[in-house]
Amino acid sequence: MTQPITLTLDINGRTRTVALEPRVTLLDALRDHLALNGTKKGCDQGQCGACTVHVDGARVLACLTLAAQVEGRQITTIEGLAGADGGVHPVQTAFLERDAFQCGYCTPGQIMSAVACIREGHAGSDAEIREYMSGNLCRCGAYPHIVAAVRDVAGAAS
Repeated sequence: MTQPITLTLDINGRTRTVALEPRVTLLDALRDHLALNGTKKGCDQGQCGACTVHVDGARVLACLTLAAQVEGRQITTIEGLAGADGGVHPVQTAFLERDAFQCGYCTPGQIMSAVACIREGHAGSDAEIREYMSGNLCRCGAYPHIVAAVRDVAGAAS
């Protein structure tokens, strides 16, 4: 067994210290050690996007990222999207209004990717949204509603 290392992680604007084995993924650190269960474990192989979080504003797959790799960087999970007043993020509101989820399992990763899609300027058309969001799978098939939600927020932001 490898000796644990102590990491200081900035998650959702809060500094958290945790002792982990060096090979623990960011996903497992969030869920199993920091009680941040909003980020979902889907395939655990980087293929489904359920574990999408932001690191320094860019989307990353937490199942493929070691926790040690993100020490000293800004990590945002689905729990961190709420506004300072505790209100939901506009993308979360659009997902609710457009019924952009069914079972909800992929929804946190979809929302995190949607926020990045809009912020990075990849929401100029439905085709561009679909392409950018293609790394996030939805077994229920809510894709048209997801695209509509992203389009709504992107249109409101322009």
